[in-house]
This record gives sequence, C-alpha cells and structure tokens, in this order.
Amino acid sequence: MLAPTNPATAYEPLVEKQSITIPAFTTQGGATIPDMTLGWEAYGTLNAARDNAVLITHYFSGNSHAAGRYDADDAAPGYWDSIIGSGKPIDTDTYYVISMDTPVNLGAHDPHVITTGPATVNPDTGRPWGMAFPILTIRDFVETQTALLDTLGITRLHAVMGASMGSLQAYEWASTHPDRVARVIPVIGSGWADADLIAWLNVWGAPIRLDPHWNGGEYYDGEPPTRGLAEALKIVTLHAQSPEWSNGLFGRTWASPDANPADSFDNRFQVEAVLDAAGAARARTSDANHFLYLAKANQLFYTGHGDSLVKGLLDIEAPVLIIHTNEDLIFPGDAVRETATLIKSDGTPVDIVELQGTRGHLDGVLSIGQAGAAIRAFLTEE
Repeated sequence: MLAPTNPATAYEPLVEKQSITIPAFTTQGGATIPDMTLGWEAYGTLNAARDNAVLITHYFSGNSHAAGRYDADDAAPGYWDSIIGSGKPIDTDTYYVISMDTPVNLGAHDPHVITTGPATVNPDTGRPWGMAFPILTIRDFVETQTALLDTLGITRLHAVMGASMGSLQAYEWASTHPDRVARVIPVIGSGWADADLIAWLNVWGAPIRLDPHWNGGEYYDGEPPTRGLAEALKIVTLHAQSPEWSNGLFGRTWASPDANPADSFDNRFQVEAVLDAAGAARARTSDANHFLYLAKANQLFYTGHGDSLVKGLLDIEAPVLIIHTNEDLIFPGDAVRETATLIKSDGTPVDIVELQGTRGHLDGVLSIGQAGAAIRAFLTEE
C-alpha cells in the first residue's frame, strides 16, 4: 500500500546496505546501550569537501530504503525514489544522499533492516532486551545519525529531509544542531506531538498491550503477540489514509460477492478485508515491542527539548521548506501552519507547499513528486 507508483524510473545503481556500530550509545535519559548497531544506505557520491550530503530521515513504519533497489528483480524501489536519483529533484549527480535505520525500527525482522532495540540481544545478558531496553526519544534517533556523519567526516549537511516521524527528526536536527544543517525540509509533520497525537499513539498500541501473548513485553521465548500487532498496524494504516481513499476505493462493497455481512460476523466488507490483510502482512516482519517504543518516542516529541516548545522552534536558523497536505489526519494542516508561524516569527525563512491528493497522510510519501520543483529550487538556493 506504500509502493511508489513509477518503479521503472528507480535510482539505477543497486543499493548496498551498510551498518555502523556505536560501542556505547548514551541516551537522552542517561542510559547506556552497548553495541548500538544500525543500518544505512547512500546514493550518489560524497565530494572532496564533504559538503554535499543530504540526510533522509524515515517515517514510523519505514526504514533507510529511500531509493533504488537492492536487486534488479526487486518489485519496487525505495519509498522516495521518485525524487532521489540522477536528474531528479534530489539529484544524485550533485548530492550524496544518506538514509539510516532508526533504533527500535519497526521492521526488526525484515532482512533489509539493521536496528537495535527490545528484540535484539543485550550483550551484557545474552538475552533479548525486551522492555528493559531504555526509552528513546526523537533526539536519540538524531544522535545516532550524528555518529554516522562523524565517521564519514561530514560536519555540515546540505539539507535534512524526512516524512512524518522523519519530519520530527528534521525539526530536531535543525533545532539542536543549527551549525550542522544548511536547509531543512519537514514533510507531513509538525513541531511537536499534541494531545490528540499522544492519544492516537496510545490507541495505536492498545491492541498489542491487550494481546495476552504480549505478556508485558516478555514474549521472546514464546508466542509473539502477532494478532495484536496486526490490529495495531491496521489502525495505523487507516489513520494514515483519508476518507476519500476508503470511500472512493471500497464504498460498501462486500469482501466476497456471495457473503453478505448482514448474514454473519464472519462476512466482511472489502475495506475490512484489505486492512486485515495489510496489518497481517506487515506484522510478519515487525516487532510488537519496537512498535511501542516508536510510539513512545513520538509521544515524547517536541522540538529542541529545551525550556519550551516555542524556544525549540525559535532555535531553528536554517531556511525551512515545509511540505504537507491539509487532508492529513495525523498531523493536521492547522498544526503544521502553526509550526511554520512559530519558526518564522523571528525571521527564519519558511516556505510551505501543500500537496493535493486523496491519500491523506500518505500523500507525503506517495505524492511527493508534486513538490519536486520546489525541492529542487530550495536545494539550490544560496
């Protein structure tokens, strides 16, 4: 349901998954995580001055696969392949584009994801961390990225850009490392998690916590809470869409033409069957505890983590290009526009591009090509 619509134009060189291990990562909460190992990808070439890097930060259910294919036979390229590549808005003939898996990445069981979190083994105990894994914040995600850039000798980013949870990382980069960011492009995200989002993130995770197999997060020696995780992912899928999508695509169609939903609880509408299948498919490569840790990191977010929300946004000095859709149910347009107003209130340049579409929050991934000209121009501004 997140597949780009034009895979024929994929970033051409095959993508190599790489990894970095941070021997002792200290969280914002003061805990130490040994051997923090994370995956990353790069597209293009780092120049001699090491000043042409663009960092892509990924969304809640995403990973570092932003463009290209791992293999020529891959069904679809990375999620933003339409704007990353030779001659595209983020032109790999000019820029060195980096994307990194976050800690506690949802796809802990995806062979193309390298992450550290509750499902990985704590080297001090020889057992999976489970819920003993330290709570992480969006700032922690950013600091793992600074560690990678330091190893690459990149002291300043030409730009940082991300969608949804990736936009939170982009805001955080610009606020807490203003000397290392020349431009910032937050997509479908605002500068803080408001009460409505905090509540929705709680709702997202509720099926996991109610699944008896979750067992307080202690399930790695037994049956995982797959049913609860699938239901959680179903909720996320629907919340990230738009009524225009569900009503326009499914209407009141039955899942099976000879199975009237009025006759039995076993008979479903087509929209129910599609969401059930989507949740179950994603659950096969995901981890329930990782889901909960990601939700917590998003709940805790406000830009800068300083004395106040306003101060964190005012600390942003780099020019900002905000891309959003007014049909977004997760980060509504009013919150995005308020974020823009606060950032530019002290003179920081801010431009806004509004996407049009019927996919709600997902238009920030699927319809990003609409903003291609604005992204290209923004990246080339002096």
